[in-house]
Amino acid sequence: MDLAHFFSSLLGIVNEMSPYILLGFLIAGLLQVYVRPSAMSRHLSGRGVGPVVKAALFGIPLPLCSCGVLPTAVALSRRGASRGATTSFLIATPQTGVDSIAATYSLLGLPFALLRPLAALVGATFGGLAVSRFAEDKSQSVQTSDAGVAGSSCKGSCGAEDDYSGLSTTGKLLAAVKYGFVDMVASVGKWLMIGLIVAALITVLVPDELFLSLRRYPLLAMGVMILVAVPMYICATGSIPIALSLMMKGLSPGVAFVLLMAGPAANFASVMILGRTMGRRATSIYVGSVIVTAVAFGLLIDYLLPASWFMPEKMMAHAGCHGADGWHFPIFPTLCSVLLMGLLIYAAIKSRSQHKHFENHIEKEIMKQQIQITGMACEHCRSTVAKALASLPGVESVDVNLSTGIATVEGDVDLKAINEAIYNAGFNVK
Repeated sequence: MDLAHFFSSLLGIVNEMSPYILLGFLIAGLLQVYVRPSAMSRHLSGRGVGPVVKAALFGIPLPLCSCGVLPTAVALSRRGASRGATTSFLIATPQTGVDSIAATYSLLGLPFALLRPLAALVGATFGGLAVSRFAEDKSQSVQTSDAGVAGSSCKGSCGAEDDYSGLSTTGKLLAAVKYGFVDMVASVGKWLMIGLIVAALITVLVPDELFLSLRRYPLLAMGVMILVAVPMYICATGSIPIALSLMMKGLSPGVAFVLLMAGPAANFASVMILGRTMGRRATSIYVGSVIVTAVAFGLLIDYLLPASWFMPEKMMAHAGCHGADGWHFPIFPTLCSVLLMGLLIYAAIKSRSQHKHFENHIEKEIMKQQIQITGMACEHCRSTVAKALASLPGVESVDVNLSTGIATVEGDVDLKAINEAIYNAGFNVK
């Protein structure tokens, strides 16, 4: 493998995305501080088109992945959101997000950036109304059990509601910055790096001729893309550089759009969890809505919209940076890339430090209660549970281990109160 070509491709993609990703993280932090789940749930109760459309509009800007959205949806449902609205939220949220929309614009141009939230809105509304019509039950909510959110591999904001109301304006802004540039980076950083590396590898290793034959059969290519995207776990932002690389190798923009929409929304883990929590019929509608909408918009892009919209000058300019001689990086994007890499490294070190801290507590045997929690798989999940437990009266210290799912609580606190705090945060106790 030509390492110079690989690193040139990787750095070129990072430079294109980093300013917009950082902006998206900041907006995500502001949404976390100023948009509260309890306020959202008031708009999502009841039947009809209104709650379903509102749920989609609420979900589109939130930077959550397909399984990260599950605990949040559970929390909304427990506060009274209808099953149709919950389904709409589940469909729209992982497909987009302010960070992914900004990054889509940076690499793929304005038409892609506009079509992603539009497709998410259409698919979510269609799926939510179909569930309301054909899959509502008496409970009117997503029910969870030990088998429910247990398999989730969440990496976004997860259901618990942090209290920012007592903070000053400056305090809220600082909290937004911390959430965006620390918690969000820890949440999506791993999958973003995987997406960037895979994109660079595709650029360097995959011959251009491989995808040219599929270009003549768009429906077949979209079907293949769905078969590849569903088992592959990738977030809405991480899918963008992969889609760009596939387009540069000859796949049509419509096929790339299928990856952008189906990949983040319908991986096997989230489908299995939804099957247990919502039932087979509602889950089938969920998956069908994601696939049908992605394919429909993919065909729209390939056959009805101007081809020039989907080969913007930015994309072509970026393609020129893929060669080994393309080591030309503007100052501002490069500084943004350095900042993004620094935040990723800090998040990785912090996560490792927390893991060691937990191991030290085990060695000292100072824990009083250990609780096995199901549904955590990201740094923000861990932080959400830790904050919920630390807020309980009588708790002296809390350690939540992400890899084992075990929360260790020290202090004079009732186990029932611990379990209730975990439940209210959107998780379950095994």
